[in-house]
Amino acid sequence: MAASRKKVTVRRSSSSGKTKAAPAKALAAPVKVALLGFGTVGSAVARVLAASKFPGVELTHIFNRNVARKRASDAAKCVADSVVWTESFDEILRSDAGIVVELMGGLAPAEAWLRKAFAAGKSVVTANKQLIAYKGPGLFRAAAKHGVQLVHGAAVAGGVPVIPGALQGLSGDRITRISGIVNGTCNYILSRMESGAEYATVLADAQALGYAEADPTADVDGYDARAKLCILSRIAMHAELDPDAVATQTISVVEAIDFAYAKELGCTIRQVSRAQLEGRVMHARVAPMLVPQTSPIAWSHGTQNMVVTSGRHGGDVVFSGHGAGGEPTAVAVVSDILAVAQGSVAVSLPVRRRQVTGEFMAPQYLRFVVDDKPGIVSAIAGALAKVGANIDSLLQRRGYPKHRLPFVVTTEPCLTSTIERAVGSIAKMDCMLERPLCLQILTADDKDG
Repeated sequence: MAASRKKVTVRRSSSSGKTKAAPAKALAAPVKVALLGFGTVGSAVARVLAASKFPGVELTHIFNRNVARKRASDAAKCVADSVVWTESFDEILRSDAGIVVELMGGLAPAEAWLRKAFAAGKSVVTANKQLIAYKGPGLFRAAAKHGVQLVHGAAVAGGVPVIPGALQGLSGDRITRISGIVNGTCNYILSRMESGAEYATVLADAQALGYAEADPTADVDGYDARAKLCILSRIAMHAELDPDAVATQTISVVEAIDFAYAKELGCTIRQVSRAQLEGRVMHARVAPMLVPQTSPIAWSHGTQNMVVTSGRHGGDVVFSGHGAGGEPTAVAVVSDILAVAQGSVAVSLPVRRRQVTGEFMAPQYLRFVVDDKPGIVSAIAGALAKVGANIDSLLQRRGYPKHRLPFVVTTEPCLTSTIERAVGSIAKMDCMLERPLCLQILTADDKDG
């Protein structure tokens, strides 16, 4: 048997020319990690850590309500026997975990927990977009005060590295516009509807697959995407926005017929989050919009996310990939854990509070459902002309009954507020069976008003 050997490093003495042996440095103890939440994402994080066995990090604690049930689940089979399961957050604070991974969601009690973790000298990794969107500035200050980190790369677009990409890779540019798809649930629903499916049917499928919650309001009405857009605006354009001031529009108003008309216009329909800085004002909106089929945004299907940043110096950069589901999000979370464990520090630039408006200058898609009678088109044209909006085209598909006839008018570019005034007037016409649907049409060179 070969004799055991102690590894040494050989150094040459500068004075005598002789050599002497120096003992190798001892390996640093791994950074210990505590998970808050063992749901879809939390269990996926545990699974990725167990499968990859990353050096330098060790999962030591898992916190969850009703922890006995979670511990007995199939998802927990990957968790080492040495991991401590607990229902007490105070136990996490008393532990020697250096990184707390918050995957519970919501504003309370998550905000209070993170502040306590900072005070206990623990860095935090989170995927909580609502928390970062609404409470981010105060939490970042609290982390800095205690000399720890708050990292949130999984808060937008799941496994797509748009946050670290913007923080590190694009910090040298001056980003002026962000647009794209940041909600996988809505993208799944709308891309299914593109093939002719009805909204209610696809929503039920999304809920059955776990893409949509039992209450899908946050996704389909745009609140989830709104929070993410605010986070991206802060990171990429250094603009602090009030999420409640960002205009949103639900996708539930879109019907299969709208995809048929959109196709005739060379477009499809996607929930688009867009923000553009003009001087000191941020133009921001989250809404279903008509997207040209030649646009990268139109190419995203299923739960994929896509974000396009436009920089003054570097031009357009596209981030694309799977934005929903446990494992893609877990990739981003684990990447953040590794970054914190290895001492990585993100670029930090000054952020300014910006006024927000939902006003855009863009062509508009108007879909009407009417009890057909003479003079309807003339009346609509008159209402549009009254506010200064010009008709660009009129589309009417055959095969629909006259007593419930859907048809579409598109306009030349006009301000959001202008078209909203016209729609308010048109909606009052006796022939209208439901409120007209108004969607923006994206163009390659569209500019804000």
